[in-house]
Amino acid sequence: MKNLNVFLWEWKHFIRSPFKILAVLLFVVASLYGLHNGAHLYHKQQAEIERITTKAEEDRQKIMEDHYQLGNLKDEDRPWIDYGVPFWAIWWSYPHHFKTPSPAMVYSIGQSEQFGFYKRITFWASPYDADLAEEIANPERLQSGSLDFSFALLFLLPLVLLVLLYNLKSTEAEQGFLPLIEVQMPAKNTWILLRMGFYLLVLLGVSFALLIYGARLTNVWEKASPAFGQLFLQILLYLSFWTALYYFILINGQTIVGNTLKMSGIYLLFAFIIPAAVHQFLSINQPTNLMIDFIDVREQQEDLYSAPDSVFQAQLNALFPEIMDSPVYGDSTKAAGVRSRSTAALVNEFKKASIQRIEAESQ
Repeated sequence: MKNLNVFLWEWKHFIRSPFKILAVLLFVVASLYGLHNGAHLYHKQQAEIERITTKAEEDRQKIMEDHYQLGNLKDEDRPWIDYGVPFWAIWWSYPHHFKTPSPAMVYSIGQSEQFGFYKRITFWASPYDADLAEEIANPERLQSGSLDFSFALLFLLPLVLLVLLYNLKSTEAEQGFLPLIEVQMPAKNTWILLRMGFYLLVLLGVSFALLIYGARLTNVWEKASPAFGQLFLQILLYLSFWTALYYFILINGQTIVGNTLKMSGIYLLFAFIIPAAVHQFLSINQPTNLMIDFIDVREQQEDLYSAPDSVFQAQLNALFPEIMDSPVYGDSTKAAGVRSRSTAALVNEFKKASIQRIEAESQ
């Protein structure tokens, strides 16, 4: 019964503290803003994927109606295009690869708004193209981004917890009530832990309500339900970690100012100083890969262009032995044109080898 009385007493203390209520409300407002940011980006990317898919399908249908169904495989405006040749048929089919956004984006935008989420696949496409840069090669982009729900959890939630806990025990100690409380609650540390548990439950309840609200914005339940439970578990562990840190400060502190300074220092240490130090250490010891190996493919590409047709054809035969059985292979009037359009196949082999070295170094 005493434990319940502690909770009821702490509830009265909480609702009579405008400063603490305001801190929780500001956290809720920031979280709602972050959730709507995530939901907006999710729906925006979904709409863009739908638009691209529709346009590509319309373009393919137009080519079917204007050329294939009429038997007119030449383009009058561009006579060099022959839709009867597989090269041009594939080129104008507009194949795309999409990085379909997850509904869980409502909780964390991350870097998804700074990197391409779709890619038109061509003969020359690679994962290191300018319109689809690898995240590992652009760490500077980590410094920018919109406020999302994860930001509120990582940086604002420990701060709100600090505001809720900073004056526990120290207020009673400064006002001389602590001996009276120790008579009623012999285990002083248990009394502090119960009071901290009340605020832990308050923030868990608020976070749970925000998770439910976010799930309704993007229908997380149907397509990404595991993310809900995983995130709530992470919030529980994260809050428990900060509660434990603040607990050791409170049981050893005596004044409000002293506790506040220590808790603020711990917050700065774990939220900013340690991550910044680790980032700086890694930046010095593992500098960013500037993809020099990938750029060097240009030299191999130039050597390939200047190679005799016999050497070029021998490399193609080694890479694709089946082309030697193709009717075009023995037709000298068509072989030259087909061979020139096959350059991308050999260049892509150079790119694959370079990409493997870059990714191994990045790992």
